Amino acid sequence: MKKFLSVFKISLQQEFAYRLNFIMWRVRNVMQFFLVFFLWSSIFSDPSRIVFGYDKAKILTYVFGILVIRAIVFSAKSDEVAKQIGLGEISTYLLKPINFFKYWFTRDIASKVLNLAFGFFEIILLFFILRPPFFFQGNPFYLLTFLISVVFAIMLYFLFNSLLNLSTFWMPEMGWAMQFLFVVVVTEFLSGAVFPLDIFPRVFQNVIYMLPFPYFVFFPLQIYLGKFSYEMVLNGLLIGGGWLIILYFTIGYIWSKGLKKYSAEGI
Repeated sequence: MKKFLSVFKISLQQEFAYRLNFIMWRVRNVMQFFLVFFLWSSIFSDPSRIVFGYDKAKILTYVFGILVIRAIVFSAKSDEVAKQIGLGEISTYLLKPINFFKYWFTRDIASKVLNLAFGFFEIILLFFILRPPFFFQGNPFYLLTFLISVVFAIMLYFLFNSLLNLSTFWMPEMGWAMQFLFVVVVTEFLSGAVFPLDIFPRVFQNVIYMLPFPYFVFFPLQIYLGKFSYEMVLNGLLIGGGWLIILYFTIGYIWSKGLKKYSAEGI
């Protein structure tokens, strides 16, 4: 436990060492927030309007929620693993008396804690500047399952991101491209981090709910907004839990195969 606490502290210090990277990540999130906020504000110029089952308070709460969930889920230092595999630099970690994935998960948590702190500050500031209508959830069931779903989202994203990183064992030149395609493009779109997924046709929703992506952002926010029945919430948690198990064992298998392939030569 002491080893991981040390990793956590060092990771926090490194976050402050690379201030520009951190600032640009936060600026990107805030700029994306403004884009989505003013888009939906214009659509709901009439406060009584209901679109796709959302009123103005709920859709703007969803937009504010994206800022927080993104800070918790998508901030990750483990993105660096793909580059290190491609350059043949993970040998150092393999020689250390520490679990490789636990090490990077701890570094991710440090990044998330810092981003979450700034995310809450940004939300409070933006809330008092913009003064939007807001939806506050008071149902204990939804609040509890919302917190559980956020924990699931953190672990799911880490496992999914790790699986992408491991593809670099076989495609060292394509590791970063794979991350950009899936994390920046596919994941952002299919997770609901751009707009709610329930604006799509029901057939598309039924398919996408069986994938891990909606459980990164969309599912936790839908729980908070109370848009899912109790049964739908429990079913969603079961699907998310199922993906955790699938990804966990898949990564174990791919990791063992990748180490046999790994030669520490670099690109």
